Amino acid sequence: MVMPFGFAPSVEPIKVPGAFELPIRDDLQGVTSYGAPQLDVPVCLNVNENPFPLPDEVVSAITASVQLVARGLNRYPQRDAVALRQALGDYLASESGVEVPWRQIWAANGSNEVMHHLFLAFGGPGRLALSFDPTYSMYPEYARDTFTAYKSFPRRADFTIDVAGACAQISDNRPSLVLVTAPNNPTGTALDVADLRKLLIAAQQCGAMLIVDEAYAEFRRVGTPSALALLAEFANLVVTRTMSKAFGMAGTRLGYAAVADPAVVDTLGVVRLPYHLSSVTQAVAIAALSHSSSLQAQVATIRDERDALQDWLLGQGFAVARSDANFILFGKFGDREAVWQRLLDQGVLIRVTGPEGYLRVSIGAPAENDRFRVALMSAIGEEG
Repeated sequence: MVMPFGFAPSVEPIKVPGAFELPIRDDLQGVTSYGAPQLDVPVCLNVNENPFPLPDEVVSAITASVQLVARGLNRYPQRDAVALRQALGDYLASESGVEVPWRQIWAANGSNEVMHHLFLAFGGPGRLALSFDPTYSMYPEYARDTFTAYKSFPRRADFTIDVAGACAQISDNRPSLVLVTAPNNPTGTALDVADLRKLLIAAQQCGAMLIVDEAYAEFRRVGTPSALALLAEFANLVVTRTMSKAFGMAGTRLGYAAVADPAVVDTLGVVRLPYHLSSVTQAVAIAALSHSSSLQAQVATIRDERDALQDWLLGQGFAVARSDANFILFGKFGDREAVWQRLLDQGVLIRVTGPEGYLRVSIGAPAENDRFRVALMSAIGEEG
């Protein structure tokens, strides 16, 4: 049976008489790496990917762009990725209506590396990162890797943040980092800008950076503003994004952050590894950004599919978290691992994550979503 969480089972290390024993850090002893299952199945709906292949014109643009830089791969990449950061700023102005100068944008190998840089710069021994569960499961690992203390506080039953309570926790604990995911992963829950403003004020009063993780921002419902709208008001605001989801470029590994204070970018430059963004990555991302309008058409389809699947799940009697992302958290199941396995047995892979009793399904192409519906009803029938 496949492990639903995607973690390798813990095994005792093989000990050979006289062999060297690795001096692994105490806090890493017995810990396995993060990751969801990567299985060869007909319907893969477990890691929130864009289900649609890149359009031909985008593939052609990427191919031409990579060919241009290929002859120069004997040289190190453009260290500060200025052209890429300018292109990201143009995209944000178009997508969110917020002008962000390139000097206030940071780019790295996925939003994971962006977040890691933020922890390296603003976390560390004697410092605290604070968040609100359920949320992205990598946050405690960023904290562990950078020797940053980590605390999380529960969201409400509907997965929204108790803003008054959160502000009190920020004031009492005085973190250096506050992490807010909007739309939230794994629940898809949006965050009202007025509520975000209150959290920013609380964080500012205790000298904390507030990071809004907007990995799924493009999938938010029409009319829902981005946290980018508050950049001009708060020097402690950082908004992180990715090209893995809406752009359908998970294989590129390109994440970025828009910051209120350019000094944040300067600080992130201190903790990065040298030449951290390859020439190929930069070329691919710039080519894709030049075709953002055609890629956004895919986003509209995914939104429509999400809303239709959400309504269907509700109609079948499931508890469903209202989602502004490209996935849906639903339940509740007495044995969610068993339901997950029954779906997998039918060739449909989703994710065991979030609160006990819930499963998360990524939004696929229409035919994939239909196959999920059929497989789920069969799995539930077996449970009964």
